[in-house]
Amino acid sequence: MTGSSILFSILAGLSLSADCFAVSLCSSVTVDLVRARRKVWKVAAVFAVIQTSFLLAGWGAATLFADWLSLHFDRFSTVARWAGFLLLLYVGGMMILDAVRGETGHFSLSGLRGIILGGVATSIDALSVGISFGLAGQEWTDILPDSISVFIFTALAVVAGMLSGSAAGTRFGSPVRIAGGIILIALGIHILL
Repeated sequence: MTGSSILFSILAGLSLSADCFAVSLCSSVTVDLVRARRKVWKVAAVFAVIQTSFLLAGWGAATLFADWLSLHFDRFSTVARWAGFLLLLYVGGMMILDAVRGETGHFSLSGLRGIILGGVATSIDALSVGISFGLAGQEWTDILPDSISVFIFTALAVVAGMLSGSAAGTRFGSPVRIAGGIILIALGIHILL
């Protein structure tokens, strides 16, 4: 493995983990700090497994169906972007509604549903990146370091995001939850652009 391929793997992991940080930061404002500290590694592991699985699934699909995907990638990419947007719109909207109503729990990282929704919403781009890696002809030996990097950086981003978000939510309450919802909706809009 060359220095440039190591750097590429690190950059791939960092770039794909950025929205995991943002979603875990915004979504964990409803999780009290004590509970966040207890479950942070479990949530991080779920996000990292989903993100890495989507990367590998995209790469595998592109490797197996390269001819078909090269003809239809633009169409698939459009559907994937809309799916990511709709998931983030739902999550952000529920966070704002919960904050306005003074409720918690419709969407947060304290429940399995929220964890999986957050993991999937942030992994749509990993699927597209995996497809592009497969179409570029990356072999198994090339995708393995990228996968490890994505797993590690995603887990670390979620840990940092959850602990920071939980501390902010505990201290500032509903305004932070509303801001978090707005940020998630903005991330969804950004996916479409």
